[in-house]
Amino acid sequence: MKDKGPKKGRLEGEAIYLRLMEAEDTEDIIRWRNTDFVRRNFIYQKPFTKQGHENWIKSMIDTGKAVQFMICTKSDGKPVGSVYLRDIDRDHNKAEYGIFIGEKDALGKGYGTGAAKMMIEYAFKQEGIHKLMLRVLAENKRAIRSYEKAGFVEEAYLKEEVFLEGRYKDVIYMAVINGNG
Repeated sequence: MKDKGPKKGRLEGEAIYLRLMEAEDTEDIIRWRNTDFVRRNFIYQKPFTKQGHENWIKSMIDTGKAVQFMICTKSDGKPVGSVYLRDIDRDHNKAEYGIFIGEKDALGKGYGTGAAKMMIEYAFKQEGIHKLMLRVLAENKRAIRSYEKAGFVEEAYLKEEVFLEGRYKDVIYMAVINGNG
């Protein structure tokens, strides 16, 4: 039988660690998701609210359909972003991966790639996931490079898939498959 959660709610990396998101993180999550440099890279770009986040916790986190961690720097324990698995499908052992770095001074430091590698390992070993997928706007080259470094590969390129900021944008589906599953 597989473990249903991380040991002590924390996953250790080199420069960062991931800890389970708590209700007290709501303010940071809302602030980050409403920041332009974060919001513009999401397919869902509507304003993020406290009620919306609380609904996410009740309908997704509390039901086991999602698990969310805070990305914290090891040097000072400061949260700089969040990473999650959503739409966890126990019948087909797959889930969707998501991440955002919310603090501008944390961008470009490898935290996203490190968090992705840790979440892939967590998804495969702790959650029993066989396939982890993600959707990314094709114009988000920085994120695509990070996902590739973590092990994701492009599976589909969808032309003009979403209508954002007054124009249609392409979306890339990427995935990583558990070779031991």
